Amino acid sequence: MKHYSVLKDESIKGLNIKDDGIYVDATLGYGGHSVEILKRVKKGFLFAFDQDIDAIKESGLRLSEIGSNYKVFNNNFSELEQCLVQEQISKIDGIMFDLGLSSPELDSETRGFSYHIDAPLDMRMDQSGEITAYDVVNNYSFEDLWRIFTVYGDEKYAKQIARNIEKSREVKKIASTFELVEIIKGSMPYKATKDKHPAKKVFQAIRIEVNKEFDVIEKALDSAVKVLEVSGRLVVITFHSGEEKKVMEVLKKYIDVSPELRKLPSIPEKYLPVLKLVEKVKPSKNELLENSRSHSAVLRVFEKVRER
Repeated sequence: MKHYSVLKDESIKGLNIKDDGIYVDATLGYGGHSVEILKRVKKGFLFAFDQDIDAIKESGLRLSEIGSNYKVFNNNFSELEQCLVQEQISKIDGIMFDLGLSSPELDSETRGFSYHIDAPLDMRMDQSGEITAYDVVNNYSFEDLWRIFTVYGDEKYAKQIARNIEKSREVKKIASTFELVEIIKGSMPYKATKDKHPAKKVFQAIRIEVNKEFDVIEKALDSAVKVLEVSGRLVVITFHSGEEKKVMEVLKKYIDVSPELRKLPSIPEKYLPVLKLVEKVKPSKNELLENSRSHSAVLRVFEKVRER
């Protein structure tokens, strides 16, 4: 399946791009957003990050057709501040995070992200990473599996699924996505498998654990706010409630004023918000018709209003 850049026009509008600005695409993927940013920074520069070397190769070809004023880092976006310091960049004008998987990753026959394709249990975004989905499924304790499925997947049947995984792997190691899907299906009542795919939340939870996604999101967002210029924009696209909750949990300290201070007639400047929410956007009806994977996407645009 060709990659579809979710909320592309809305993201570019949200960044409020300046011709001579410096911008970061923290989640390059197959280049949909980066291409549009690069088109608009003829006098500026684009830095992009991705762990997936296949995505970098393909997006690099697309970007090179537009200009040479960009650099791609084969790094996790949690390392963005260190990478920018190496480039002698202390401040940027905008940064975006598209936290979803790309369609080529989801549809890969070897990466193991999809519960629709039989593949080895992998799920690594960085293919040189040490921990795979196979390791999680076959080596994590019952208690850890239960916790992961509950916290990262909000899975109602987490306990039953974790217990059945534990029983199954005692007989034979669980090696493929379809083997795992069958265990998940067998752990739920039939009515719970009818409206949506029964493995969706568990696969999501395992992927988050394999890639330590919530840990790196926190570090990356803190770095993004730090390097963002005053009046610069931060754009974040989330795809599920856990991801959304984590993003807002991290950004809360930059957006909110503590309840005690709100009662004061005048709030000292050092306690005022660092960010303001500019807008929250969901996909249009046309986009949902073109790409069903946009269904759960939510875009938030923040503007930095002062230094912390």
